[in-house]
Formats: sequence, C-alpha cells, structure tokens
Amino acid sequence: MAKIPYANAVGSLMYAMVCTRPDIAYSMSLVSRFMSNPGKVHWQALKWILRYIKGSLGKGLIYSGADKNSYSSVAIEGFVDSDYVGCLDTTKSIT
Repeated sequence: MAKIPYANAVGSLMYAMVCTRPDIAYSMSLVSRFMSNPGKVHWQALKWILRYIKGSLGKGLIYSGADKNSYSSVAIEGFVDSDYVGCLDTTKSIT
C-alpha cells in the first residue's frame, strides 16, 4: 500500500464531493477515516467510488424556471435513516 496514491485519490474525490458531487458524501466519509493506515479493502472501496462517478457522469439534476406555468409547485423531499448506533466503530448514528 506504500506505492498506492490513496491520500491523493481521497483528496481529489473530496474536492469533487464538495463542489459538484454531494451523492458521494457518505462513502467518502467512510474511506477518509482510514487515511493514516489504508488497507487493500479501502483502496478497492475507493476504486468503486471512482467507477460510480465514471458511470454517472452524464446524469444530474436540472432546475429550470423557464416556463413557470408548467409546474404548479416544486418540492424537494429528503429522507433520513437514523438507526441509533449505526456505526460499530464509534457507536454513533450517521445521518
């Protein structure tokens, strides 16, 4: 793992997450916990995130206000799954 650029990849993905990709926030919070001592499993998880981004480059949300009569109301809904002690490492709930 000494020759693998784990920290560089996490840093680049963090930048992308903050600027344009909030959908990878949870997975990035998990892989960034192991910055000091990453293992092969963590590198594989990071590669999965990169593959997900590659596969979803053409997808996104479009907010349009050109024709206001076509939409009576627009509502954004969010859902949270709080399971109280969801993380076995820290025994804290993750939202």
